[in-house]
Amino acid sequence: MKSLGSIKVISSGFQTTIQDLGRYGYAHLGVSPSGAADSVSLRLANLLVGNRQDAAGLEMTLVGGAFEFESSCVVALAGSDFGATLDGQRLPLWTSALVKAGQVLRCGSTQSGARSYLCIRGGVSVPHVLGSASTHVMTSLGGFQGRPLRAGDVISYQEPPGGASFRPQRVKETALQQLVKREAVRVTLGPQADLFSDEVRSLFASSVYHVAEQANRMGLRLSGPPLKRRVAADLVTEGVPLGAVQVPHDGEPIILFVEHQTTGGYPKIASVVSADIHLVGQLRPRDVVRFEFISVERAVELLGKQEDLISTQSLESL
Repeated sequence: MKSLGSIKVISSGFQTTIQDLGRYGYAHLGVSPSGAADSVSLRLANLLVGNRQDAAGLEMTLVGGAFEFESSCVVALAGSDFGATLDGQRLPLWTSALVKAGQVLRCGSTQSGARSYLCIRGGVSVPHVLGSASTHVMTSLGGFQGRPLRAGDVISYQEPPGGASFRPQRVKETALQQLVKREAVRVTLGPQADLFSDEVRSLFASSVYHVAEQANRMGLRLSGPPLKRRVAADLVTEGVPLGAVQVPHDGEPIILFVEHQTTGGYPKIASVVSADIHLVGQLRPRDVVRFEFISVERAVELLGKQEDLISTQSLESL
């Protein structure tokens, strides 16, 4: 039988929440999926410590926290580089590590990207709400009391039988190059792409956009060349999916993200392909983003290759 270990939050960072791969199937009730903003990094960190890919971990945003471990366990960090140290010694990304009882893991400000993930062997243990442990920040649903972590919180995790036996692993550099290095976010034509001329769609795909300060888990507002539609009137409100690129009246696009509203009336010029959603999760305010249109068939092919790479070819022993 598994027992519970615990982690004390010494400092929480800017916004550290518990996330898994999200809760799906409730959009008709107005509940968006939530889950890890960069699901690929969460999945890889879970694989590194021997968890199921959908186990809950900690998502840190822009500024990481500090955590004291009650007992020995295996951990891994993935995603952006937050300059993590374990008792003052640098803890590398994309590599599993053994943490001993009483040791303190400290993460600083991001040095690349927006989010870093801490996974512990056994997985963070919180009650599931609508089938998921994820924190939906906008509605205070799930996670740890429905909120970001605070100093003094104690987080439990499931200790596997037999303690923390340890075989160090890392993510292959070749896998990282394919999974996290991308010059453009790939998109397919959105359901209202025909409301924009060929010239406007070309402008969208050839322009440089900057992530505005108004960027969070609900959506990322972009600053750049405005996209003018053929007809100014709004649509009848309809369901909107994760990754939809909406164009409001000012013409500056918004990427709907993991805590997006589930309905909307702005036209959607494009949709971020499933294989690139995790890249959106690493965008910070003032970051540059470019887009590339691809076919739906190509998007399906890319997702299949990504799934195969993560599940069967991503790790190597040290």
